[in-house]
Amino acid sequence: MLIPDLYLLFLKHPSVCIDTRTISPGCIFFCIHGESFDGNTFAHKALELGAAYVVSDDAANVHPNIVLVDSVLETLQLLAAYHRSKINFPVIGITGSNGKTTSKELISHLLMAKYKVAFTKGNFNNHIGVPLTLLSIAMDDEIAVVEMGANHPGEIQELCDIVNPDFGIITNIGSAHLEGFGGLQGVINTKKALYDSISKRNGVLFVNGNDDLLMELSDGVERIVYGTKSGFLVGDIDQKDPFLSVNIPNASRIFETNLIGTYNLPNILAAVAIARYFKIDFSDIQKSLKEYVPSNNRSQLLKTERNEIFMDAYNANPSSMKVAIEHFLSLNKVKKVAILGEMRELGEYSQQEHALIIETMNATSDVDIYYVGDEFVKTHHQSKGIAFSTPEQALVYFETHALSNSYILLKGSRGIKLETLLPQL
Repeated sequence: MLIPDLYLLFLKHPSVCIDTRTISPGCIFFCIHGESFDGNTFAHKALELGAAYVVSDDAANVHPNIVLVDSVLETLQLLAAYHRSKINFPVIGITGSNGKTTSKELISHLLMAKYKVAFTKGNFNNHIGVPLTLLSIAMDDEIAVVEMGANHPGEIQELCDIVNPDFGIITNIGSAHLEGFGGLQGVINTKKALYDSISKRNGVLFVNGNDDLLMELSDGVERIVYGTKSGFLVGDIDQKDPFLSVNIPNASRIFETNLIGTYNLPNILAAVAIARYFKIDFSDIQKSLKEYVPSNNRSQLLKTERNEIFMDAYNANPSSMKVAIEHFLSLNKVKKVAILGEMRELGEYSQQEHALIIETMNATSDVDIYYVGDEFVKTHHQSKGIAFSTPEQALVYFETHALSNSYILLKGSRGIKLETLLPQL
């Protein structure tokens, strides 16, 4: 079946699903498959559960409502790109090594003060999630915000070919997924593809004026600059403890948030700059920022019966770990405890990057330190603090060595699951 013909089916059944556990009646089920699963084996079950049509690349699946294609994934991507070509309102693409999901959430939340906004749910930002996001956009939406992630060279270009964003923002470029990219230059080359895509479409970039690399990479492209120095929107920290508030002089008001971490300043300024570009009043922005509450273990302040916890354990890489630690150390707290989980996907750079974190923590004098993960155990040796191979080991330790009256930083990669320590904190 040709994509235009499949699109006609999609218009009649504008809901797409890839998991039989979340089938919605009348949807189109795509039999996505990977290394450890094959969605084709669920084709007939999807129909039994209420799917209107199934897209499969297994010729053994025969049924009047099963559409056979050469590649389910490629068909999903082509259908999403075709749907995107029918959208005539602004599409904002966002990527970056750190802060892209928080920025996406903030941008979408502020734009909702005036517009019907479609945006990436959760972290659906890869070669499967991005097409699903695009296919969730309705024709009566007014702005779309699409997050794009990458863990190997060329991936952002591939996603941009599907999304074709009119506006773009790279939050920052740092040491993330180094194993897949082969080094920082690989990260730079891949992320820059968003700028190149926007340039070809004569679109507009939103660029952090404090970031010399981003300013250099965006040179020559129409851009809206924000930051603490000069540009379309200028602002700086008014207060950082416990929650971040921002002073924007030309707004003549303070913008309070429920975010912690000074590293969130660029994310906030980016969201405000984009909201202002799309003609949203400062008063509405102020209200929306105050209402936004972070979730999913990102920049959250949690209070237990015994401690306050700076929870930022959704993910971690060397650059995000560095800024989280810097913020934590800058706080004027009586009893500080850092629980740091290992950073994943660093490949040959892993031992070096974990050693740098340990070196930073060794220079502190007022922090109790705990490390979780084999990468820290291998490089810990005679350093300050205690290292555990697993969160289960740490949990057992804290059962008999309870922490109390402490301000605790929990920071690590999602795979190390530091959130499982919360019951003992």
